Amino acid sequence: MSDQEDDLILSELDDEELVQQMFDDLYDGMREEIEESVNILLERGWIPYDILTKALVGGMTIVGHDFRDGILFVPEVLLAANAMKGGMAILKPLLAETGAPRMGKMVIGTVKGDIHDIGKNLVSMMMEGAGFEVVDLGINNAVEAYLEALETEQPDILGMSALLTTTMPYMKVVIDTLIEQGKRDDYIVLVGGAPLNEEFGKAIGADAYCRDAAVAVETAKDFIARKHNQLSA
Repeated sequence: MSDQEDDLILSELDDEELVQQMFDDLYDGMREEIEESVNILLERGWIPYDILTKALVGGMTIVGHDFRDGILFVPEVLLAANAMKGGMAILKPLLAETGAPRMGKMVIGTVKGDIHDIGKNLVSMMMEGAGFEVVDLGINNAVEAYLEALETEQPDILGMSALLTTTMPYMKVVIDTLIEQGKRDDYIVLVGGAPLNEEFGKAIGADAYCRDAAVAVETAKDFIARKHNQLSA
């Protein structure tokens, strides 16, 4: 089937059918189809925020649940996240123009001495797919890099990743520095990485340990909801 025929079929679907098709296309990592569907919904008068939440976030939620349950694996999730990024590239400037609400903001990076980033990248993409704004600091981040980003970006969440047992303790250096500066309670601190566990997360003073990207998204949503409830109480 040609691209033109694909486009024609997508444009013939009504809005509800098209959103359902976008769920399937995200699941299958079909970036071009997602981009086309986003453009079709925009042409039909959908506001960017509704496309983000109802189509892209809705589809990535399904991907996240199946990843958590072991039905999908990292390669498939990366493909889905890449497809979502295609749609987000179209929506981001429009969302900025309209001042659309966001779920929250996260600064994330791999700690000093550690150059592993697949898990961190997956968390970043899944968080964006859930409607969060993500500032990715990359790998090998010293405490100063985290502090500067927290000051500049004013996020809700700080995420730290480590894949080596030798770099894990550096997470505590960052948290202890925040405590010393009286800033620890300003942020939700989430940690993750293969050698970590829940006990380690508690021992270093993190708010939560997240075993994978899907859990990170659910945990972040839960903490943000609690934060909003406390502010409105």
